[in-house]
Amino acid sequence: MVGVVGYFAVAWQRELPDHGYLLEYEPAMQTRIYAGDGALLAEYGRQRRFHIPYDAIPPRVSHAFLAAEDKNFFRHRGLDPLGIVRAVAQNVVNVLEGRRPVGASTITQQVAKNFLLTREVSLERKGKEALLALSIERALSKQRILELYLNEIYLGFGSYGVAAAALNYFGKSLDELTIAEAAYLAALAKGPANYHPTRSRERALERRDWVIARMLEDGRISQEQAAEAWSEELEAGQQPDWGARISGAEYFVEEIRRRLHESYGENALYEGGLLVRSTLSPRLQDFARTALRNGLVTYDRRHGWRGALASLVGEKGWEQAWQEHLARMEMPADLAPWQLAVVLEAGAEAVTIGVQGRESGGAIPFAEMEWAAPWKEGQRIGAKPKRADEVLSAGDVVYVERLPDGEEGESLYTLRQLPDVNGALVALDPFTGRVLAMQGGFSHADSEFNRAWQAYRQPGSAFKPFVYAVALERGYSPASIVLDAPVSIDPGFGQKIWKPKNYTGKYNGPSTLRVGIEQSRNAMTVRLAYALGMEEIAEALREFELMEEFPPYLPTALGAGETSLMRMVSGYAAFVNGGHKVTPTLIDRIQDRYGRSLYRFDVRDCAACAQEEWRGQRPPNLRDERAALLSPQTAYQMVSMLEGVALRGTGRSLRVLERPIAGKTGTTNEERDAWFVGFSPDLAVGVYVGFDEPQPLGYKETGGRVAAPIFREFMALALAEQQPVPFRVPAGIRLMTIERESGVAAPHGSEDGILEAFKIGGPGPNVSGEPAPGVLAAGDVLEADEILPGGLFRAPGEVGVAALGDAPADGAEAALSRSEPAGRFDGGLY
Repeated sequence: MVGVVGYFAVAWQRELPDHGYLLEYEPAMQTRIYAGDGALLAEYGRQRRFHIPYDAIPPRVSHAFLAAEDKNFFRHRGLDPLGIVRAVAQNVVNVLEGRRPVGASTITQQVAKNFLLTREVSLERKGKEALLALSIERALSKQRILELYLNEIYLGFGSYGVAAAALNYFGKSLDELTIAEAAYLAALAKGPANYHPTRSRERALERRDWVIARMLEDGRISQEQAAEAWSEELEAGQQPDWGARISGAEYFVEEIRRRLHESYGENALYEGGLLVRSTLSPRLQDFARTALRNGLVTYDRRHGWRGALASLVGEKGWEQAWQEHLARMEMPADLAPWQLAVVLEAGAEAVTIGVQGRESGGAIPFAEMEWAAPWKEGQRIGAKPKRADEVLSAGDVVYVERLPDGEEGESLYTLRQLPDVNGALVALDPFTGRVLAMQGGFSHADSEFNRAWQAYRQPGSAFKPFVYAVALERGYSPASIVLDAPVSIDPGFGQKIWKPKNYTGKYNGPSTLRVGIEQSRNAMTVRLAYALGMEEIAEALREFELMEEFPPYLPTALGAGETSLMRMVSGYAAFVNGGHKVTPTLIDRIQDRYGRSLYRFDVRDCAACAQEEWRGQRPPNLRDERAALLSPQTAYQMVSMLEGVALRGTGRSLRVLERPIAGKTGTTNEERDAWFVGFSPDLAVGVYVGFDEPQPLGYKETGGRVAAPIFREFMALALAEQQPVPFRVPAGIRLMTIERESGVAAPHGSEDGILEAFKIGGPGPNVSGEPAPGVLAAGDVLEADEILPGGLFRAPGEVGVAALGDAPADGAEAALSRSEPAGRFDGGLY
């Protein structure tokens, strides 16, 4: 017999896998993404597992598993002879009674099987398992073997290892587990499906209590601890979902996932155990989602009701089986608290509804559907309804949202519809570029396309501040005068004359740069851009990285180039942060499973930052490595001018916030895109709204009407708990009272005066009674070879240069003085 055993042992020994693999074993672990405040944001992995070193595993956990699986673990050398004898005796009884045989595997044998062998049931596999166990015991310490076992064992609910099981079943870390909870996890080692906490509750409790008894028998716990553990209820929960854990953060999480996949590959993302600290503020993200959704719904309601999702009319017996019909319908999960409902009865004052998953019904009063006039092509609407049954009929399936209960506790709902229009909101720290919130659309479940980062659209007038910033860098002041008058451009080559117009169709003659930006004057911006030169503007703005390619043509000055919301917000951040470039980031740091940093957004060295406590030392003085895009003085002048937009201009609806706010509206041709990009002293925010397939938003649906209210709601929520602080004024700025329209100095306290920012050593207020300084002097002639691609400026019937001081009436062409030869242009360029 001994010879036979020896023969097979030698034969099997040659076929054994190399157990040296266990010395450097790294289990597959999921990537975990954390919010900026440390809250778990998302997980990605093929297995839910956390590798915990032996020294970090609480004794009660290891004791529970030793009691349940191998109480002699620290006394045997891989095989337990007494356990084998007991198992043989038990199996004789089991065979006679027709029950399944039991094993006598030690924890070391289970490590050999789980890591190095298959799960086939055979004498050969069992023999190899025993030989490997003996080899493993010689190569590894008991602590390392137990560490491998506790981190590898499958315990159900997708849990690989005790740490994942503690989180999935109880929502706790290992050190928070009670004795009873640790015993239940140990009970699962025998077969998780057999001891499910709800489906097999009695068996689960019986097995858990048996483990507690074994712990008591082994002297691991006292009688009092055992009694307390036996009396504890089994309150094991359900496995948490993968992906986003914070409501409304799906777009943010998906962008991080995509970047990790691109940088580190699929295996590192799903098995590498990366630890990612993101920049997300859960609080601001919730506000961003709320504000954007409210704004899109508000716009959508202005343009009518597009009809029910479906109708059950025609389905046999739907009146009794409507719950079954609704149960088979799917709705985007992130639309909650919206619900699916079916109209059971329609009347004049209300409709009665049945709600998916609710036994009791409810009603939609007519007041909650008065907005639902029929939608018509071109974002128009038909006649407003006068009765509820003009909007909905019995059998209609719709989205609803429950209202606060009425006085008698009745269940009232409002009618909802998924907007056709979409948009995005971005909020970032203007000093670091850390993205604090990003909502890329109304519903990620309905559309994963991230309009904050992936959508490239024309920004319209939201681009103008960058043209004005270049002018200020080139020696202009906010009080410099540019003519606001009609202008025509001949692109040449037989193309149609381009006549950019102010949105209102009105013109006000010579006006200050401040008025031009506050009132978003197109004609002024085109003249200013021409005087500066579009090639020079393109070069000056190159480091802003607003566009992948900057077309050096005049229409670009009015926002005709394509850019993304994220790029625009990053560009505006330079105004409020003193003129510095920021690079937007969603990630602060990435670490591997051992805590080693693979990536840091801020790579500056700071030895003084490693101090464990403060002993009165000075705070670290970190060098500023941000590129300078503008002088601090120019940046502040732009802040002041954009603050005027929010106080008096196209963004004046923001005055209700009653705190320092600056920004600019943007509306493209035919109202196809609506923007608002702006900032408070410490937060830069941008909003974009438009159809994914570009089409007009509708008459007068401008950035001020569509996007600015979303910005306003977000800022009201985000800044509610902060004391208002003024924008920071840099050295080198002098503040003087001037008349806003003329730029002439005004007495302090003047009703028509505003406080204007001038650079010390630069141009000051205009002088009363003298011609206002213009872009060109009277009589100047522009040679044709000085004209950039984009064409000549012409006025109908005349060609020449406007005389200084000629202020055209609203809608009139600029007055011209003749100059020869004809064909060298202007059309009122000032």
